[in-house]
Amino acid sequence: MGLDAPSEGKQPGFLLKWRPFESVPVGLLRRGVFVKRTMRWRLAIVLVLMGALVAALVGWKVHVIRKVMAASVPMPQTVSTATAAYSEWQPQVRAVGSLRAIHGVEVTTEVAGLVRKLDFKSGASARAGQTLVQLNADPDVAQLKALMAEANLAALTYHRDLIQYQAQAIGRAQLDTDIANLKSTREQEAAQAALVAKKTIRAPFNGLLGITTVNPGQYLNPGDAIVTLQSLDPIFVDFRLPQDDLSRVRVGQIVHVAADAFPGETFEGRITSIDPLVDASTRNFEAEATIRNPERRLFPGMFVRTTIDVGAEQRYLTLPQTAVTYNPYGETVYRVRSPKEPAGHPTAQLTFVTLGPSRGDQVAIVKGLEAGDVVVTGGQMKIKNGTQLAINNSVLPSDDPDPTPQEH
Repeated sequence: MGLDAPSEGKQPGFLLKWRPFESVPVGLLRRGVFVKRTMRWRLAIVLVLMGALVAALVGWKVHVIRKVMAASVPMPQTVSTATAAYSEWQPQVRAVGSLRAIHGVEVTTEVAGLVRKLDFKSGASARAGQTLVQLNADPDVAQLKALMAEANLAALTYHRDLIQYQAQAIGRAQLDTDIANLKSTREQEAAQAALVAKKTIRAPFNGLLGITTVNPGQYLNPGDAIVTLQSLDPIFVDFRLPQDDLSRVRVGQIVHVAADAFPGETFEGRITSIDPLVDASTRNFEAEATIRNPERRLFPGMFVRTTIDVGAEQRYLTLPQTAVTYNPYGETVYRVRSPKEPAGHPTAQLTFVTLGPSRGDQVAIVKGLEAGDVVVTGGQMKIKNGTQLAINNSVLPSDDPDPTPQEH
């Protein structure tokens, strides 16, 4: 089976040949071929399914990566902006001060006594020399009259002895005694008269009286306050300035004074005195200005704001102070750069600037910007160089050169 005998004419010997399918039945052979084909199809299906699964996993991973990358792209930050523009600038020196009366005292008494009469009303005007309070002076007046009698007697004695001395009836010593006695009694009389005068308290100058709590019958000791008296027209304003402004302030300059009690109004005066001493602890010097106050609207002790115009007007490029970020390495602003694409967003560009003087809510830009540059005025804390911007100017920071504080 399966072995062929040697053919005629060939060399003798046996040649073994394997014929595997000659001895296999045809049905069994067909069944093996079908099994192989089935296995191949199954393997192909498995490979296709595995490929589809891998493709699905790769697609899902790509989708997740794209989503993460899309989420990591920074969104435009909403900011407010302003345009740098030139404005006329009057250099000024500003300070806070307080008002002080030209003449102001707390009327008191030098001597003790019982109040007999008040000759004024609280809040009334007083003239220099006007009687304000009368103290009980009856004992002092009686003592004054006694001293006046003694002085008259001493005068008569002196004149009598003078005649006798001229007649050489008495010596010179007696006459000298009479002269000394006369002078002593006259001085005692004058001292008592001064004491009696002190029992009448008068206004030392013209002014406006304050509110008194003294009543008739009240006993006053020396130094007890009776009433305040203030001369209100004109009135002083005292204020302090840093020593750097000493070269720009001089006597005679006009001072504008504003008080919270009269919003929107200013009172004009002139600098009348500059203290030659600079405070070593604060490095400030004191100045004094005089303001006319004919209507007596300004009172001593009031808080005021003073403004002094110094030098000629200048022209500065200005921005709101909120646009500037102050750093140890210099002052910066964020300039708004136009988008490269029509549908793109503008971006922020960090720019160093050199500042000039400031007034109110404005600051002068000396170097770093040009007129027409748009800068960020609000929202700098959430942006950096290159951040995309979304501009919303519905709410803008104050840009008032002379703001008025609002208290609620």
